[in-house]
Amino acid sequence: MTTSTEPLRLNLGGTEARPGWKILDIQKRPEVDYIGTVTDLSQFPDASVTEIYASHVYEHLNYHTELRKALKEAHRVLKPGGILRLGVPDLETLCRFMLDPKYDVRAKFHVTRMIFGGQTDDYDYHKVGLTLDILGVFLNEAGFTTFRRIDQFGMFNDCTATTFDGKPVSLNVIATK
Repeated sequence: MTTSTEPLRLNLGGTEARPGWKILDIQKRPEVDYIGTVTDLSQFPDASVTEIYASHVYEHLNYHTELRKALKEAHRVLKPGGILRLGVPDLETLCRFMLDPKYDVRAKFHVTRMIFGGQTDDYDYHKVGLTLDILGVFLNEAGFTTFRRIDQFGMFNDCTATTFDGKPVSLNVIATK
């Protein structure tokens, strides 16, 4: 359990250590502060986190139970007014690339990897595709009533700023408890 009096700001699945932020990840690495899964944040009390950042994490969860559970956990640990910043591959944008005849098979395979994950290890598989509308339903179910799309967070060097052919491929959303 955390007992610090400083505001707790969690970077879920993060790889970049930064002052003022703690990293939670399923895999132990030198920069990771907490080992765990985003579907079980029981090591954090209710309303104990001021901010959560999750860059390309939630698409690795199944939509039947894991995604719902993870978003409910994020909502539970956030303080009233707390912010969830999340980025996921934008399925709508990626589908447009797949359907555009100007891209050859190599380019489309690259897009396919963004849809289904790079599959470089046991965790690098995507189990759900999300658009703003679909993500909004999951956020509402978890208790978030206010959310909005933004172009970029500009907070960490991660996938939320990735582009393909000069166009952003990340659906970046700020949700408030």
